[in-house]
Amino acid sequence: MGGPGDPPEGTPEGAPGGGEDEYRSVVFDESFVRAARLQEFSAQERMADHAPAVRRRPALRRGLSRQALILVMLIAVAFGTAIYMGVRHPYTTPTAQQPAEPLRMTVVPLSPQGKVPGAADAESLYTHSPAAEFGIGGEGIPLPAARRTAHFSDSQVIAALSTAKDYIVESSLYPAVLTGGQIRPARVLVDPDQLDQFDQSFEHPTADGRHEPTGWLVRFDPSRVQLADRKIRVQGSLQATEIDSSTIEVTADGVFVYALRPTASAGSAEAAQVSLFTVRRELHFRFDRDDLRMHQAQIVVSYVQAGPLSCADDSVTHLHPLLAGQTAKAGGPAGTDPYATGSATAVCGSLSTSAQPKV
Repeated sequence: MGGPGDPPEGTPEGAPGGGEDEYRSVVFDESFVRAARLQEFSAQERMADHAPAVRRRPALRRGLSRQALILVMLIAVAFGTAIYMGVRHPYTTPTAQQPAEPLRMTVVPLSPQGKVPGAADAESLYTHSPAAEFGIGGEGIPLPAARRTAHFSDSQVIAALSTAKDYIVESSLYPAVLTGGQIRPARVLVDPDQLDQFDQSFEHPTADGRHEPTGWLVRFDPSRVQLADRKIRVQGSLQATEIDSSTIEVTADGVFVYALRPTASAGSAEAAQVSLFTVRRELHFRFDRDDLRMHQAQIVVSYVQAGPLSCADDSVTHLHPLLAGQTAKAGGPAGTDPYATGSATAVCGSLSTSAQPKV
């Protein structure tokens, strides 16, 4: 027999909780009931108002979900950051950059006081000259220790120094530039704002201190001379200085000593000897942040002294070195017209005998 609380026919077999367990899957918790859109009227309400059995409950007012609130906040922060970066961008835009200054150049021929000394080989001349202890090629222009400035990092200072050195190497030591007539190795390193001046200098060379090819690079007349030794002796230095918050200036000062001999069509046995030719180049480079990024430079000053040369020869387009056994032509540099505007003063110096090899 069943207990007092059991159904007359007992608890159904296989159902520990009895028949109530059949409805456990459809029993709703309190939160579900509260969220229901329909609510049943009580019996008293139905009798009093003759209302239908159910009524529609007003929709619950819910705030934004946590995920939606976080998303809105992230969008607001991103939008504010974009506005801030637009106002306080760390780099100046191209439109804010000052245009590059035109290159100002001076080329001073140095005339020998007697015959140019020569020898059968270049090594003998180098050994008995002031260039005996110079480095060879680019090794003679070491990069100094780079230190950050107030507005430029170590890597940016190194980039400025490296670009300046690359220009010096390509414009002073590359054989295809020296005697082959090429200009592109140096041109690709020039700031775009100066390319018009660079191109005009080679298309229409003029002795005006602005458009002389020999102010941009070292180049010899290939019809008269050739390199006797590609191991050019060099001694140079580089120094970087911050001019303002957007500009670095690099000053380069170097002496380049070339061993030259005449071309096959040049003549006598004496002329076939090797002689030395010395070029002193002082270059001032400027770099803005675009130049540093593009590996280009603004060349603003070029001061060149070169000899042995004859003051009477034209040194605008090519340098015409005096070779072993030759002497300078009579006469000074081309006349200067003080009434002509935009022209440079013609200057010429005397090459000291101490600068020549002792043979």
